[in-house]
Parts: sequence; C-alpha cells; structure tokens
Amino acid sequence: MSDPDRKKPRSEKLAEKRTKKAKERSDLAEERTSFAEDRTLLANERTFAGWAKASFAAIALGLGFQALFRRAEPVWVPKCVATLFILLGIALIWLAERRAVGLLNERNGNHVNLTSPRTFLLLAISVTVGGLVLIASIWFLI
Repeated sequence: MSDPDRKKPRSEKLAEKRTKKAKERSDLAEERTSFAEDRTLLANERTFAGWAKASFAAIALGLGFQALFRRAEPVWVPKCVATLFILLGIALIWLAERRAVGLLNERNGNHVNLTSPRTFLLLAISVTVGGLVLIASIWFLI
C-alpha cells in the first residue's frame, strides 16, 4: 500500500489543496474578465448606434427646419440653420466612429463576433456624403 498522499503531512496536503483552489479561482477570474471585455465591446457597438441615431436626428432636424421655414426672409437664414444641423449630424457620426474604432483597436473580442472597424468607417462616409448632398441640394436646388 503505497499511497503518496498518505505519506505527506497534513499541512502539506492542505497547502496543495489551497494551491489547487487558488488556481481554479484564477482561471475563473480570467474567464469572467474575458466575458467582461466582450460585454464592453458589445456596449461600444450599442453606443455607436445611439450616436448614429443622434446624427440622423440632427440631419432630419436640419431638413425639417428648411422645409418649415423655406419661405422665410431672408432666404439664406433657414438654409444656414439647416446646414448647421446637417454639419452637426456629420460631426456626430465622425466622433462616434473615432470612439468606436479606438476601443476596437484597444481590445479583442474573445467569445463574440464584432463589427469590423471598416463597417463603422463606411457608415461614417455614407452619412457624410449624404449630408453633403443634402446641403448642396438645399443651397442650389431649393
């Protein structure tokens, strides 16, 4: 009967047991941390969506202002106000894109598929082009 645990003193057995439990806790902590990073990255995408909505709202507000007050005198005042709101919308989408891509570059997703930084860039470019076309149409077509 040669059992290696029987020959060890009780204090050594307790030390080994504590070491094993500490390693298990450390492994669980690392797993929780990786899930927390994933939640942070998913929250980043939701935050970008919120900023994008604010951008679209600013652009819509500019268009609505132009539509409501287009007959006002002098003619350039409603156009300027509408242009300012559209430019605000463009600025918001670029601020959101920089923030979202910055966080994506800092962290990696462990258990989730993340939106590519290129997607954020394409959306910002699309909103910018659309906003600039709207500004041109307000000033030259309406």
